[in-house]
Amino acid sequence: MNIRVLNRPIGQASRLRVVQNHCDAHGCTGCLVRHLAICSALPAEEAAALEQHAGDVVVPAGQVLAREGDTRRYVFTVTSGSLRRIRFLPDGRRLVAGFLMPGDFIGFSGATRYRHSIEAIEDSVLCAFSSQDMRELCDRYPELERELLERACVELDNTRNNLMSLARMTPVERLAGFLLDMAARRKRQGLDEASVALPMTRADIADYLGLTVETVSRCFTKLRSQGAIATDDPQHVRLLQPEALEALAEARG
Repeated sequence: MNIRVLNRPIGQASRLRVVQNHCDAHGCTGCLVRHLAICSALPAEEAAALEQHAGDVVVPAGQVLAREGDTRRYVFTVTSGSLRRIRFLPDGRRLVAGFLMPGDFIGFSGATRYRHSIEAIEDSVLCAFSSQDMRELCDRYPELERELLERACVELDNTRNNLMSLARMTPVERLAGFLLDMAARRKRQGLDEASVALPMTRADIADYLGLTVETVSRCFTKLRSQGAIATDDPQHVRLLQPEALEALAEARG
C-alpha cells in the first residue's frame, strides 16, 4: 500500500498522518477492536491477507477525514477515537447523520462520492484499505462479504429507527434512546454499559436528534431530576435507571 497515494484524496492531506502498515506494530490479530471490526469474519490465520493491504490513518481532533463530494477511494475501520458524519444545508444549518466509534466501518455505499463530510471529534486512528483491495478481498473471502452485507443491513435498520424517532418521539424520548444506543455500543466494546462516554458536544447531539442545544440541555436536566441518569461531567453519563430510559425509548418500535 502506497501511503503517499493514500494521503492525498482523504481530505486535508497536509494535516493527516498515515502510518505505513499497522501490522508492524501489533498486526490484525493484536488489534484491540478486531472482535468489533469486519475482519472478525475471517479466521485469525487468514488475517495476514488483510495486513498486506492495510495502513493506519491518524486524524487529529477537529480535522476532516473526507469531505462531502470527495471521490470514494478508501474504506476505513475506526480503531480508536470517534468521528461524526455531517452535512450542511444551503441555509447554513448543520445535520449530524451519525457518530462513528471503535469497530465501526466506513464504506457502506454504492455512491462513488461521499454524501457526508467526516470529521474527527477527538484524536482518532482508522485502519484504511483501498476500495479496490476490499473488493478483491471480498471476492477471495465470501465470509468477509457476508459480514459487510450484515453490517449494511444493521446500519439501514438503525437509520430507519432514527427517522422514526425524529417523526414520533418527544425530545426526552429521543435523548433516552440515544443514551441507550451509546450504552449498547459500550457493551459491544466490552465496557461498562452503565457508564456512557459522550465525546461529542451537546451541539452534536442536538444536530443528530433534530433538536436545539437548549432543548437537549433541558432534557438532560429532566432525566437527572427523575433519577434516571447522573452526569459527573458533560462527557460522561451514568445510567442509574436504564429500565426507565427503555420505557421512554420504546416508541422507537
